Amino acid sequence: MATFPVEPWAVRETELDLDDLGQTESLFALSNGHVGLRGNLDEGEPFGLPGTYLNSFYEERPLPYAEAGYGFPEEGQSILNVTNGKVFRLLVDDEPFDVRYGNLLSHERVLDLRAGTLRRDVDWMSPAQQRVKVSTTRLVSLEQRSIAAFLYEVEPVDGPARVIVQSELVANEDIPQTSKDPRVAAALGHALEPEEHTASGLNGQLLHRTKASWLRLGAEMDHEVDAPVPVRSHTEAREDWARTTFACELQPGQRLRIVKYLAYGWSSQRSRQAIRDQVHGAIAGARLGGWDGLVAAQRRFLDGFWAQADVEVEGDAEIQQAVRFALFHLMQAGARAEARPIAAKGLTGRGYDGHVFWDTEGFVLPVLTYTHPRAARDGLRWRHDTLQLARDRAAQLGLSGAAFPWRTIRGQECSAYWPAGTAGFHVNAAIAAAAVRYVQATGDTAFEADFGLELLVETARLWRSLGHHDRHGVFHIDGVTGPDEYSAIADDNIYTNLMAQQNLVAAAGAAERHPDEARAIGVDDEEIASWRDAAARIHLPYSNELRVHEQSAGFTRHQEWDFEHTPDDHYPLLLHYPYFDLYRRQVVKQADLVLAMHWRGDAFTAEEKARNFAYYDERTVRDSSLSACTQAVMAAEVGHTELAYDYLGEAAFVDLYNLQHNSGDGLHMASLAGTWLALVAGFGGMRDHGGELSFMPRLPDRLDRLSFAITCHGAILRVTVDHEEATYQLDSGEMTLRHHGEQFTVTADKPVTLRVPPPRPATPAPKPPARREPRRRHRNS
Repeated sequence: MATFPVEPWAVRETELDLDDLGQTESLFALSNGHVGLRGNLDEGEPFGLPGTYLNSFYEERPLPYAEAGYGFPEEGQSILNVTNGKVFRLLVDDEPFDVRYGNLLSHERVLDLRAGTLRRDVDWMSPAQQRVKVSTTRLVSLEQRSIAAFLYEVEPVDGPARVIVQSELVANEDIPQTSKDPRVAAALGHALEPEEHTASGLNGQLLHRTKASWLRLGAEMDHEVDAPVPVRSHTEAREDWARTTFACELQPGQRLRIVKYLAYGWSSQRSRQAIRDQVHGAIAGARLGGWDGLVAAQRRFLDGFWAQADVEVEGDAEIQQAVRFALFHLMQAGARAEARPIAAKGLTGRGYDGHVFWDTEGFVLPVLTYTHPRAARDGLRWRHDTLQLARDRAAQLGLSGAAFPWRTIRGQECSAYWPAGTAGFHVNAAIAAAAVRYVQATGDTAFEADFGLELLVETARLWRSLGHHDRHGVFHIDGVTGPDEYSAIADDNIYTNLMAQQNLVAAAGAAERHPDEARAIGVDDEEIASWRDAAARIHLPYSNELRVHEQSAGFTRHQEWDFEHTPDDHYPLLLHYPYFDLYRRQVVKQADLVLAMHWRGDAFTAEEKARNFAYYDERTVRDSSLSACTQAVMAAEVGHTELAYDYLGEAAFVDLYNLQHNSGDGLHMASLAGTWLALVAGFGGMRDHGGELSFMPRLPDRLDRLSFAITCHGAILRVTVDHEEATYQLDSGEMTLRHHGEQFTVTADKPVTLRVPPPRPATPAPKPPARREPRRRHRNS
């Protein structure tokens, strides 16, 4: 596991460990939501996983089934590793620069969270005892969505050297096998078919097309070179590669400086000529301001982002580093995604085949709504763009409205696991909730009329057709899978029911606010009334004996799991026990009812929250990275701030510490979002029920101060909390808020400071399952 010095605005690697390459390639990935580059070494080898990704550029592949069934999707979609433009091969007096040979005297890489760059400095002695220093900086432009750029510098140290640098574009590069299924491997191996290649001056271009999904891709590179000596250069290209070679002789202290501009473009509809011209034009735009212009624009973009999104933590320097790292990658994932989704791994790796899940709307968009609202809007517009596919899926399932996919890239259902892919309907409520939250936080009524209304209406229609009234008039939603996938195909999952209830009410309200638009999509008064009636009569299972809500009907009657005799190495449970055994026990994979209390806290009393949290925390094994952050939020609300602090540590370090041993496949975007949620919604106590912002801040003993900024209706609100008081400060206008239930108004010229009451837990601190307790977090300052 890689370890990094603790500093507030950077992640710094001071030694190179080849065993950690997969993890560091993910951590050091750069993206703008359209183009993503894994943090591979500049020379291309060695690597953990090569990766250059374009948002939604995928190949289709067969979905294998032992036994097929009605409604099972037949084809999957997998993100492709596209043409790699990161590679610079260096030869020093005929010796290839390779960190596995010679002597690596020093190595440092720095992900700069304010500059938006990845810097690398290497001091290397070749096997022939020729010493050189190599310095590189790379960026993926946050201003120009198609552009990445690189600065590559090399100088000899002890004596003159003949230096050869080969800058490359490489398509269909060999990568580790993506699947054990030979049909899938065949579909994804060398998936790009060449269409055109050109070379001229210092410029090379490759055009390819996928074999099954019929997407066309263009990649182009161009260069600027500077050196105190003559440099010979030329470019050549073949079907799957282009290479520009630079050659010169340098004296000690002399430096060869190469700037490389890299552009990508793709489309399912545009011609070869259009793609060719697009990437060539993008290169021209990048060269217009040059390297210095790209660097300056990157810093301006990030200065603006941090001004409205930064979180400051005093008392724990590791958490400070982690939350800024998290925000940086969330920003990257959505900055220029525009009409494309934010996948579970962003563009940092091929994990989950590059698919989008409910993680995006359930965890990522709530953060972006208050830190980078344009990215949240764009993510929701992508869902709207796929609405017809969701309607088609609902019709296939015999339902009304729209059934959005459990996992997808383009919008078609790609899950071969039907208890989630078919029964995980709560993804639809997450989309609806994200749309409601965005409109409430921004006041963007035009978005609601043009996009949000239709999303809300079609998902409301789904719930109304999926559920039913019993003979007593109570509304039930049966046979679904909630967030806890260890309790699949359950009746009246409370999380699903409460989120559906919110969806139904929101759809009715939006239709009444936009009557003309609602009539245009067939909404009438009777349908609105049916939504309100179903919402008012939704069933929420409750155990009078235990005085807790049931995660789903009958859950508290299930047999308890034997945690005491479950070996440590048998987690995650799904890899060691049959699902049928998990389904019939009281064991929770990830926060479910506890998640409902976060997002629908308005449906529970304070006493119910305390009892529910204690009961379910003792049965939750956190076999998902989505769980710890939610448990942190609710532990803080019910007064167990020290337990919340421990859960915060687990959420914050999933990737930085590679806690689940899979960060090499890409970063966990939802868990990164969870770091912000644990701090802002947990210790800041932020809630947004019904469009009213409220705060119940309280800190654990091991933190001294917390300060965070959120954007709401175009204004920036900064909240600063210590153990005694909280201060609310606004940069413009005025805002009415609540602090521990007390309503107040803050204006730009008059900050408000209020007392923070000490936590008074209503129950003793729960004891998580044996050997599944979160690691005790020690104060780090």
